[in-house]
Amino acid sequence: MHPFGLIALLQFLWEHEIPSLFVLVALGLLLSVVFLCYRNQTCQDAPATLPHFTLSHIASFMKQRHDFLAWGFKVTNQRLFQFRLLRNNVVVVSGEQGRKDFFNAKGLDIHEAFAILTGDLPLLYGVTTERRRQLVAKMYKRLSNVQRNERLTDLIPEVLNDCRRHLQSWEKAGSLDPFEKIYELTFQATVRCLTCTEIADEPKLVARCKQLFEQVERGITPATVLFPWFPSPSMVMRARATKQLYDIIVNTMKVRKQSGVPRNDTLQIFLDSEDELATVMGFMMGFVTAGSRTTGTSASWLFIYLGCHPKWRHEARAEVKKLITSHSLETVSECNSNSPPRDSSSTALSSIPLSAWENETPVLDTLIREAIRLSQAYVASRRNIGPDMYIDGKVIPTGALVVYPVADVHLDPTLYPDPWKFDPARPQPKCNLTYLGWGGGRTTCIGSRLARLNIKLIAALLLVDFDFDTVDVSGRIVDSPPKPNWNDPVTCRPAQGQVFLKYKRLDNPEPPSS
Repeated sequence: MHPFGLIALLQFLWEHEIPSLFVLVALGLLLSVVFLCYRNQTCQDAPATLPHFTLSHIASFMKQRHDFLAWGFKVTNQRLFQFRLLRNNVVVVSGEQGRKDFFNAKGLDIHEAFAILTGDLPLLYGVTTERRRQLVAKMYKRLSNVQRNERLTDLIPEVLNDCRRHLQSWEKAGSLDPFEKIYELTFQATVRCLTCTEIADEPKLVARCKQLFEQVERGITPATVLFPWFPSPSMVMRARATKQLYDIIVNTMKVRKQSGVPRNDTLQIFLDSEDELATVMGFMMGFVTAGSRTTGTSASWLFIYLGCHPKWRHEARAEVKKLITSHSLETVSECNSNSPPRDSSSTALSSIPLSAWENETPVLDTLIREAIRLSQAYVASRRNIGPDMYIDGKVIPTGALVVYPVADVHLDPTLYPDPWKFDPARPQPKCNLTYLGWGGGRTTCIGSRLARLNIKLIAALLLVDFDFDTVDVSGRIVDSPPKPNWNDPVTCRPAQGQVFLKYKRLDNPEPPSS
């Protein structure tokens, strides 16, 4: 058994769902014996198969994914390898050719892979799978509507006002956990952009939705992924939280329809298009969860890195001030006079046009790109829904789950020397598919425009109104940022209590750097 397999397996057995897991593991042991009997019946072009015990592979993949995949490449000494995730065959891909084949393959479906790895109930090919594709296509269309120029322009002051309201609750100086407080800002922004006014205007309701979304997320466990039909405690918790979110959205839709008063928000887009409830729920459940988490993680790590690098913090602040002086009637000094109106900074930033946010922020663009490279530890996942295909000369059978860890490229020292170092000024690789922060090939992040804008708005408001340093648990300023934990694919959060932001309001901010 590989070094961390036993530890991961013990966690798999004992955490959270002790009674149901003993039943599940017993079934898993039986199934693993079956798989072990035939897993070596592979063709000559098949990827190498991992050695050792199948259940330890499952536990490690679910609990320590980054380390497990790195171990798999090392122990097989191959660019591709495979293992069993009980009923699913998993093929892991690396290398330049594998990366190109993976991201450009026509037969690989991201949504079918997502369903497997989040524990959705199995679907019937040709019936329910086609239904899913239709719903996804419609949701993508609505997200494109949200990201039109006119809608994004309307959202800029709304997001900034929401952030200002949150920041008013902060003390003049203090210390905060960025994975909580910065995430609160990004969650509020995501709710504002992707749901409706009735929810976004009510802080208590936003907080309740945040709690429910987190319960849904926590409900994705090894047990729910491996046995999606089994009513485990996590599955029940997830279903209950989903039902409560469903009730909130349905009640809001009912009130809106009864009032007859339209609103300029995403819900109104669905109502005007007469979309069915399944589309509305799928959109808000899927995109709010994905948008808030990825944006929240990226923004949290961005501020951790800025708190450790005064040079980049000053350059980013200077860029924001330049935007204000170029596009707003209010100057930076007016925004931060001795007795300013509380909303002066958000008002000034709201005057900056969308085109400027997207085209006149090279420093912020560079900082966000580097923060994402280091903090998004995702493993790109697809399922082969077509006939057998080849990736880097190895056969990928129909139905196989195919995964590509972005660590293969984002932490590659030949592409990014000293890859764990936060260095926005580093030369960028010129080849295709060497940066995957927003996806690549045939599948890119459809919400990237909205995500970038939200990160910039939140960063700009904090940079104008606050100064901050990254500190450890004892309050000492750290010389270098902590290393992201890539075994935590959601936030890459370091050890609990390891990093905080020590902040203070800028009553008399420094002038822009020359």
